[in-house]
Amino acid sequence: MILRLRLSACYSYTVVRRRCNMSIDNDGPVRSYDRSWEEIEEMLDKAIARREQWKKWFEQCRGDGDREGMKEAARNHKALDGVIKTFRWTLGEEGVDHPLD
Repeated sequence: MILRLRLSACYSYTVVRRRCNMSIDNDGPVRSYDRSWEEIEEMLDKAIARREQWKKWFEQCRGDGDREGMKEAARNHKALDGVIKTFRWTLGEEGVDHPLD
């Protein structure tokens, strides 16, 4: 019962202030929930730009015959696909499925 009340109080506080420490008496991560939508959108833009850099690096490595460089660029490009999908899902972008699917 006490845990339920603490979570409810935390939820209400989160709605009003968007800030709450959700790690109640456990060893989980401490989260502030204080990121603005603008910060998340900025990070999305940076992730898209970085993915484009890796795509260019892949093409450069391909032209140079650098297979190891191509592998590194492809891995990082693919990882950023996941990051971008997660940001878009977080922002509630229409048509974006759950990032783990």
